[in-house]
Amino acid sequence: MKATPVERATLDDDTRRELRHALLAHYDRHARELPWRRDANPYRVLVSEIMLQQTRVETVKGYYDAWLDRFPTVEALAGASEDDVLKAWEGLGYYRRARNLLRAARQVREEWGGDVPSAYDDLRTLPGVGEYTAGAVASIAFGEAVPAVDGNVRRVLSRLFDRARPTVKWLREVAADLVDPGRPGDWNQALMELGATVCTPRSPRCSVCPLGRHCAARTHGTQSARPERGPARSVPSVEIALAVPHLGGRVLLVRRPDGGLLGGMWAFPERELDPEGAGSFTDRSRAAALEVTAALELTATDAPAELPHCRHRFTHLEARYRPWLIAVGGRHDEPGPMARGERAVWVDPRSPGPYALPRAQQRVLTSVLAHHAEVFP
Repeated sequence: MKATPVERATLDDDTRRELRHALLAHYDRHARELPWRRDANPYRVLVSEIMLQQTRVETVKGYYDAWLDRFPTVEALAGASEDDVLKAWEGLGYYRRARNLLRAARQVREEWGGDVPSAYDDLRTLPGVGEYTAGAVASIAFGEAVPAVDGNVRRVLSRLFDRARPTVKWLREVAADLVDPGRPGDWNQALMELGATVCTPRSPRCSVCPLGRHCAARTHGTQSARPERGPARSVPSVEIALAVPHLGGRVLLVRRPDGGLLGGMWAFPERELDPEGAGSFTDRSRAAALEVTAALELTATDAPAELPHCRHRFTHLEARYRPWLIAVGGRHDEPGPMARGERAVWVDPRSPGPYALPRAQQRVLTSVLAHHAEVFP
């Protein structure tokens, strides 16, 4: 029987059944072997879905098993310190996810006796758990017939129905209508898998797509244009001076405020530079690094040494860091009241210990050792 493209969101029972059978059969044959698919334990599913938010599968594969070795249960995570959690997350980025996961574990321990809640509505009350994550956990771990719409699913549905600008409401309703009630978790994963491996953003492999016979965009030749891309979003850039004080073979890290960008992480003291300021960025960043050092009640004993600049792209910001290595006087175990205590620590740059550093700061540490190894015996 010849299939027809699905161009209306309301499907008849036969078409819905055909779509489900075709996609699930494809998933059963071609699903990638991913570590979080080995066990549908609710805590493990929650961890994987939080890690996968805004992060590539290949990156998460390098963290998932190590995380579970360190925090194998909700109770283990709930009892951990924020420093331990951020250190285990180091390199995954978007560190608010790690703090939210810790808060969620503590909420699960206190409100549900350590058992991840099974209902979609209850999952939505957990910190960092939005519609997609709640849908993924509820369907995969508990078999609740709810949708889970991520970027891959949005693209698949946009092409399947040839919708140029699918709204959130439309996507939610269509995805809910399509969920296979017998295998909701597999269905949601199959849609995501299809978007990741076949119905890709560029050069979709329509000839091997299990839904190709029903795809309205393929019929109309619009698959490469669906969904329509909005205008490129401009991202502001900032110049940031970093002070890297060193004393007795150690460098100083300070803990960032809990709120805001990289909250709770350990980093070098910094100051954002005024883009309209007078003088070159080099001169102004040197002066700012010295001022930050003085504000910590540390006294520079030599001219600062400029380190290689490094860039880091955040979701909403591109930062260019201008670090300066600054020798300071005094004893490293008594550096002054502003440079000691819970929010400041002196570390060996070769092995900073349990302190979680953002990637840009890790690159600065690497350049410190590459260019000034003689300073650190």
